[in-house]
Amino acid sequence: MDVILINGTLREGQTIVVAGIQGPIVTTIRALLTPQPLKESRVKANYIHHKQIEAAMGVKIVAQGLEQAIAGTAMLVQEPEDDLDELKEEALSDMKNVMARIDKSGEGVYVQASTLGSLEALLEFLKSDAVKIPVAGIAIGPVNKRDVMGASVMHERGRPEYATILAFDVPVSSEAEKMANTLGVKIMTADIIYHLFDQFTAYMAEVKKTKKDNAASLVSFPCELRIMPNCIFNKKDPIVVGVDIVRGIARVGTQIMIPSQGFIDIGKIASMELNHKQVDTAKPGQSVAMKIQPGTATESSRLYGRHFDHKDLLVSRMSRQSIDMLKENFRDELSKEDWRLVVELKKQLENHTGDMM
Repeated sequence: MDVILINGTLREGQTIVVAGIQGPIVTTIRALLTPQPLKESRVKANYIHHKQIEAAMGVKIVAQGLEQAIAGTAMLVQEPEDDLDELKEEALSDMKNVMARIDKSGEGVYVQASTLGSLEALLEFLKSDAVKIPVAGIAIGPVNKRDVMGASVMHERGRPEYATILAFDVPVSSEAEKMANTLGVKIMTADIIYHLFDQFTAYMAEVKKTKKDNAASLVSFPCELRIMPNCIFNKKDPIVVGVDIVRGIARVGTQIMIPSQGFIDIGKIASMELNHKQVDTAKPGQSVAMKIQPGTATESSRLYGRHFDHKDLLVSRMSRQSIDMLKENFRDELSKEDWRLVVELKKQLENHTGDMM
């Protein structure tokens, strides 16, 4: 490994301690090498062997077990008076500081960088108030199959959007790419931190939109609707009526029931027209032509004029599943008044059924 000798003297045969991915590495210097004069370390050439090297200079150290050494950490030399356990603890101190930034919940992205310093910079950026991306795992060096396996755990935790590796200034092995495609892990690479953030932000927006689209047909938005008596276009299967939005948000896909008639269900909002234009949502103060499509045989039998009429208020059915999906996918679309209506409708239904949702 390449090191910069900052202080002291290095000699062949000395015991050194460095931080490793799996823990401290204790090994013995087998050779100290420097390039030939006027040659760069990156250029392949015969190296000069040294019995000892004086600070300060760059040197290549040959020793066993250095494959998992963490770039950017300190290398310590054990002197006769030194306690080896203390050196191990000191060698890992920088890494422990970084590990402390991992999200305690175990949910978050996997972060990888070329050195400990660049990893620290990336973690600090992701932790900032402007970004706030949780991190569940870290690694240093090229992205390999083991890293992909670590990131794929987020699928099991029910957070597939976090099955992501943010790779800063490191290559990705072909085996890792293949495994990532198989396990559904998204690998993002960049050599500028902000570019990684932009990629992840765009990806999260895409994931959020997909989740919203999938949830749209299953979630009910809180709403109270009043039927306009002179706007009855079809009385049954489907029910097509004109309604005023009294409170909340009328949204396509919302399940509609009638509290005054024993909380009977009449179907889901299939479509709405506002000023002869199709709309997905309508808010208080607006009047729309609404098509309510029955989903069951019982709902298909509901008839305007027999089971309900314009004097009955129509409201959305707020199930536990629907409320949870609202919180997870549509929280920012509901006002405080809307959430108060959610609570009110939930309590009404609980009082009727006697069940707590």
